Formats: sequence, C-alpha cells, structure tokens
Amino acid sequence: MEKGLKIFSYLPNPRVWKAEIAAKIAGIPVEVIGDKPTEIPNWLWDSKPKKLSDADKKKLKKFERIGKRGFSSVLYKTDDFIKLIPFGTVPAAFSPDGKIGIFESNSILRAIARQDDTKNLYGKDSFEASRVDSFLDSGLVFSREHQEYLFGLIDMNDALYQRMKSAYEFFLNGIEESLKHTKYIGFNHLTIVDISFFCDFSQFLREGHYVEDLKEKGFTLVSENFHTEYPKTYSHLIRLSKIDEFSTVIGTYLDWYKRKLQETS
Repeated sequence: MEKGLKIFSYLPNPRVWKAEIAAKIAGIPVEVIGDKPTEIPNWLWDSKPKKLSDADKKKLKKFERIGKRGFSSVLYKTDDFIKLIPFGTVPAAFSPDGKIGIFESNSILRAIARQDDTKNLYGKDSFEASRVDSFLDSGLVFSREHQEYLFGLIDMNDALYQRMKSAYEFFLNGIEESLKHTKYIGFNHLTIVDISFFCDFSQFLREGHYVEDLKEKGFTLVSENFHTEYPKTYSHLIRLSKIDEFSTVIGTYLDWYKRKLQETS
C-alpha cells in the first residue's frame, strides 16, 4: 500500500500541523494544499482541490453550498468531496489514490501514525495505542471548547468563558499529573499525544492577542498564569517547540508568546 496523505485546508492551520509534524518525524510523504481563510471560498473543495477563476465558478454553480462553521460565504464542494468528507469540513485528508477521505485533525494525525514503522508514534503495542487514544479522547472537550472560545473572543459572554475555563483546567490538570511521572505525556517516548497537545494548545494561546477585548468585557486571559500554575506542562510545550520537526512546521507562531513571558518575568 502506498504511504502518504493529501490534506486540504485553510492555511496556516495548527490542526494541520499535527499531521505535518508526525509526517516529518516518521518520514511519511504529505502534501498540504490550501490558502488563507479569506481565499478558501475561491477553491474547489475536492480530493483534487484547485483554485477557481470567476469563469470556473460559473461552470461549477451546481457545486455551490452555503458555508458553515467559520465560513459564511458560498463554497464550492463537489459531490465526491461530500461523499468522502460527509460533514463537509476542513482539514480534509485523502489517501494517495483519492478513494478514502479522512476528517477531524486527530484522525488525520492517527492516519499518519499508523503508517509509521519505526518511531512508535502510536505506541509500541496495542495497549500503548489504546493509552494514546485515551489521551487524545480526553482532549476532545478542550479542543471543541477552545475553537468556540476563539471564535467568540470579541463578543465574549460569561457562559462561554466559564465553559472554556472549566475545559482548560480539566485538560491541563490531567496533562500536568501525567508529566510528573513520564518524560512525555503518558510515556517516556514521544507519541502523537504530545503532537496533538502541542498544536491544540499553541492555537489556544492565541487568546493572548485579544487581551484588551476580554478586559473590556470584564474577563482575563484563561491562560494568564499557565506557566506558573502548570509548570511541567509549560516546560513541555517550550521543549517541544525547540524540536526541529516541530519548529520547522510552526515557524514563528509561538514567538510572540515567548517574548511576552520574557517581558513579564
């Protein structure tokens, strides 16, 4: 079976970085195709995505669909795309032959890890793989809540803020406890648990760009004291950011956060 994956998404997207980082570590070929969020409506959503001209759009009106979950404009999704990705979301991944569609970032991450023969990214045996799944599943609430939270930062309300704070504390309490006993989350070797945590939490930290908007509504940053309240988790995040396979994918994404901590320390 041919190894590899093709991923279509808006870019940059920390949820896509999960698969990219794992692929770099495991040596699995991955092709990422996409554009900035404002340009994604000008693309054909398909297993073979492509940028559309105005003339193309007129020819493809039958594929027009109303955007949801972050996209309010018309999107061009082929019938084949909806068949392979029935929820119609991105990131959307496809097997090398384009016949299998994979959706949700952790599932796409798993698809890479299952092709890994040497790095044990999905654990060393079926029991470790199940433990990996336990951590990934435990992070689903945090992942869902932080996406809703980031969308609502400008018009924050108490209910949304409290949901985020509760999910944040539950998630980080578990990660912090795990790191008291092992070098990596749940294990003494790197797995996709670390990759998923790193990408999800790095994206969540973008709340820091909206500190003034939150203040105007009477709220503080949920992560304001992250580095002191969860020191092992904070150190792990920074350590992962310095690994080549991580840093080459995320680029300067976390630099603002590191500068902020230096300025306040």
